[in-house]
Amino acid sequence: MLKVNRDDERPIWQQLLDQAIHNITTGKWPPGELLLPSRELAQLIGVSRSTIQTVYEELFSRGYTVTSRRGGTRVSEWTYKPHSADEVPALGPVPPELPLLNTAIGHLHNWFGNKEKGKEEIDFSPHEPYLDEHFLNNWRQSFSQASTETDLDSWAYGDAYGYLPLREQIQRYLSLERGVHVEVDQILLTSGAQHSLDLIAQALLHEGTTVSVEDPGFPAAWMAMKYRGMQVVSVPVDEHGLCVDDIHPESRLVYVTPSHQCAVGVIMSEPRRQQLLHLAAEQSFWIVEDDYDSEFRYRGDPLPTLFSQRPQNTLYMLSFSKMIAPGIRMSALVGPKEAIRQLARVHELTYRHLPIMEQLTLTHFIEHGHFMRHMRKVRNIYRRRHAAMTKAIVATGLSERFTLSGAETGLHMLLEAEPSFDEATVTSLALERGIRIYPLSQYGLESKRKGWILGFAKVDEAAIEEGIERLAEILLHK
Repeated sequence: MLKVNRDDERPIWQQLLDQAIHNITTGKWPPGELLLPSRELAQLIGVSRSTIQTVYEELFSRGYTVTSRRGGTRVSEWTYKPHSADEVPALGPVPPELPLLNTAIGHLHNWFGNKEKGKEEIDFSPHEPYLDEHFLNNWRQSFSQASTETDLDSWAYGDAYGYLPLREQIQRYLSLERGVHVEVDQILLTSGAQHSLDLIAQALLHEGTTVSVEDPGFPAAWMAMKYRGMQVVSVPVDEHGLCVDDIHPESRLVYVTPSHQCAVGVIMSEPRRQQLLHLAAEQSFWIVEDDYDSEFRYRGDPLPTLFSQRPQNTLYMLSFSKMIAPGIRMSALVGPKEAIRQLARVHELTYRHLPIMEQLTLTHFIEHGHFMRHMRKVRNIYRRRHAAMTKAIVATGLSERFTLSGAETGLHMLLEAEPSFDEATVTSLALERGIRIYPLSQYGLESKRKGWILGFAKVDEAAIEEGIERLAEILLHK
């Protein structure tokens, strides 16, 4: 007999249903057994008939019972009876070993600085931009208004290319600010550089294809490519940028950060740019141009893009992670129409489209001028912090002992040591002194170069001066 427990927080119908299922699956109610009519069972238990009807309907919908007008409700003949606990394995399927994934994730955590391991007073992070309450208030305003103004059509399955009004805003921005003139169907919205690279690997390359990457460079680039089964070849970087002569002859893609090299910070010289563009045309390979922080240049205007000179071979990556915030997970991939169409088809199959609210909010943020006002503000802040960093490195004498590079553009600079220098010990000592610095070795694939990437976007001028003085005490008295 089914029983009701008045102290049980579950609804009465749920209690009775669970008991009925238990009786069926354990064989207490064998296949073919006729259940009591709902009215009769309700009276016996002391509940309403509708409660019993709900239980019977659930049993039927889940296949535990069959019903007929004349035959009533019976336990199904096909009811599954589980094995005893002794016969059932205790463990489920074991996930496969993925050493490549584990290695990549470990490297990624080290590259970001393993923030969970300690607390620092001054963090020279090269990964994060400046944010404040004013930005947050404007973003909230755009989010609220975008939510209010959007119509029901926006909540349907969206365009794999991305929200059209946002692509139109990006199209206008690229034309006015970067000299990149494209049509909207040459723009695909993605959720960041790694997402873009993953799509490129799936849509434009075959497994086992040779790709060339800067070394030292952007670790996530070669991690994404390796994980997709590409043969990743490192290409050294010198004071003029990527060493084009060292690009593997079988490369079908070359990843490059020409405006501000991801690790070393140098700007790719014009002769090297022309050499790369001509080689790409001759050997018919893709150039992936990551323009991640070119907007922040402290001497002259931003440099022309490779895409504007050779759009047939170039895939241009624009990210809002450095311009606004990594948390919005929004970037754009620009390229030839056919290539972008292929990427959009893979995107449609694997991801469908990006979340609509982030796209609506960013569109509103740009349309109503918040984006350009934010950019003007942070450029001034970065200019002051850049000057404070440069001044402190010179004043402490670090620039005499170590090589300073990457000080013209971007949100970080490199303090490079000799290859034999004990980079790891200095990094640990700095953390003990309350400062977090980022070793150059974490940016290297095969490179043996040593030094520290010093970001200044999130550190105010006083903290920059204090942090560099502490670092100098460690480095110059080591």
